[in-house]
Parts: sequence; structure tokens; C-alpha cells
Amino acid sequence: MNMNTDIERRTLFSKARRIVIKVGSSVLTGTGDGLDQKRIELLAGEIASIMDRGHEVILVSSGAIAAGLAKLGLKKTKGMPLPLKQAAAAVGQSGLMWMYEKTFGAHGKKVAQILLTREDLSNRTRFLNARNTLQTLLAYGVVPVINENDSVAVDEIKFGDNDNLSGMVVHLTDADLLVILSDIDGLYTADPRLHPSAALIPVVEKITAELERGAGDAQTAVGTGGMRSKIMTAKKVGAYGVPLVIINGRKHGTLVSLFEGGDIGTVFLPKADRNRSRQHWIAYTACSAGVVVVDDGGREALVSKGRSLLPGGVVRVEGTFKAGDCVNCSDSRGDIFARGLIKYSSADVDKIKGLKTSRIASVLGHKDYDEVIHRDDLVLL
Repeated sequence: MNMNTDIERRTLFSKARRIVIKVGSSVLTGTGDGLDQKRIELLAGEIASIMDRGHEVILVSSGAIAAGLAKLGLKKTKGMPLPLKQAAAAVGQSGLMWMYEKTFGAHGKKVAQILLTREDLSNRTRFLNARNTLQTLLAYGVVPVINENDSVAVDEIKFGDNDNLSGMVVHLTDADLLVILSDIDGLYTADPRLHPSAALIPVVEKITAELERGAGDAQTAVGTGGMRSKIMTAKKVGAYGVPLVIINGRKHGTLVSLFEGGDIGTVFLPKADRNRSRQHWIAYTACSAGVVVVDDGGREALVSKGRSLLPGGVVRVEGTFKAGDCVNCSDSRGDIFARGLIKYSSADVDKIKGLKTSRIASVLGHKDYDEVIHRDDLVLL
């Protein structure tokens, strides 16, 4: 698909009813300390303009830690102890939301703060509760401002960076488009900061292993993402049938220009056959509680024949999990090839591994299911 013409870009973006916009710390802070109030004022104006055209907007915003560092007289997060980062987030979050409240209010728009951890989205019930809350806010014309709950999150329940979080929010809200506002114009053939001759790539139709390897990590003192995390996010939302576009958030007017069909940024096209919502949640949102190692026959049954995982195909269990948890499926070589919701606890699976289904009841004293993982609860990676 060639998307270099204005009309094709205009069609792609104008038809997106619900949009997730992710803005990074490097955009909100600029070159100085703390938040760049002028940049946030301009950003709020651009988003308000998009909303006035009939689009719903969810804003995934970094900036709390950067704002808190400035208030605490600190400069960067690299090498900083986790409790200090959490304290900076607590100090900075109120200032970040106050600025959004003020700047969006100037355009007649209301905002709401939503703080999430990975655990909130990994739990299916909490995931659905968060979805209902966001749907209600959007119905009332409110702009949800989402950030990771950095003041309490620890490594085990962190999203990693807000690129990853924004991808999960696309799924959470059933959005039609993800726009990442970065401090660079898009994806280049090489790092333009090191190679001035590097060319902007306008469209990525398929994310290849070579493209992933060539991407770099974050270069700023306050940012945690980088081009690699953006590409991985594009891969995830693309599996859900949603395009992602990276544009320069520090250039005023780029956001509005994008929805007018401007030939800017890099667009990542989605897969034609999107995952169902529940499949996507299993594949990309639920946290894995352990690993079930299967033999070659079990792998063949799952991958090539589209069957459920039975006890006879299980070789061993790694980790501790309970019935209903999400687990990874690994082959004998250690390659993870699927994820699914387990029907039995790790202790029970360990007892029935390698056995025929007819023996489950005699070994466990009960048989709730024939399958260890049902095909409907399994996603191939």
C-alpha cells in the first residue's frame, strides 16, 4: 500500500474515531528543567482542535518524574534508587495534572487523571473495570490523562515505558489509532543524530527482525523509551489492527497537520487480520505466572493442528501458578511459542503431566477439564 499521497493519509487519520496520543518526557520538558509550560499549552490547543473535529482523545502522558526531579533539585533518573524515583513521581504528578487542567480548560475541555500499573491490566476483572471507566469519561467528553502509577509501581508490575503503556491503552479503549509524539520526526534509515544523511521512512508495512535490531534506545536524561520500544509497540497494536504513527511533538502544528493529511512522520501499518480483544489481552497484556514446557508432539498439536494442550503433551512445569493464570508455553529447546490461560494449578499440572486425560480424576481426585489449556484460551506468538 502506497500512502505517500495526502488524500490517503487524510482518509486513514480522519476516519479514526478514537485516538490514543502518547507524549514523552522529552517533548514535555524540552531542554530546560521541569515542564515546558508553553509546549503543553500548544499541545492542549492542538488536541482540543482535533476533538472539535469529532475525534475522542485519550492522552498517555509522561512527565511526572521529570517534573518532580526539577522540584527536588535533581537532574536525571539514570542510576537513581527506585524510592527516589517514586518520590519524584509523587511530587511531580500533581503539577503535571494541574498544568493539563489549566491548559485544556482554556479550550473548554475537562481532564481526568488515571494512574495504572501493569497489575491493573493483567487482571481481567480490573482490566474490564478500567475499560468501563474510560468509556464513561469519553462519553462525557472528558480527556483521560493516563500515566503509570510510578509512586507505587515496582519492577514486577511496571509497564517498562509509556510507549508500551500506550499500546495497552489502545487495546483497553478499543482505539482506532495511536499517535506517538516524540522529539524526532519519525523512523529513519539510521540515527540522524549520528548520520546526517539518514532518510525518514514514511511508511512501514511490515516490522522485520532487521528493523527491530536497527532501532536504538532512549537518548535523553528523563526518558525511558526509545525507537526500539516504539517499534515493539507498533508491532503490538498492529496485531490488534491499529496503525501507529510517530511524529515530532516539539514542532508546533504537527498534530493538526497529521489529521489534515500532512506528509509527516512515520506510519506503521497494521495487520489485515487483527486479534480478537481477548486474544490480544492474553498475548500482550496479561502477565505470565509461569511456564509449561511441552514436547514436540504437543507443540505440533497447538501450532499446526489448532488443538488444545492436553496433559500428555506436558513435559514439566516452571514457576508457581493457580488455575486461571496466564502462562507461557515453551518447547523443549526453550523457545516460547504460545501463551494461554491454564485450567489447573502448577501443582496439579505437575502431577498429571504426560498422562492421558482419562487418568486425571484418579490422580487428582477430580477432573474439572480434559485440557490443560483450551484452544479458545490460547494465543500463538
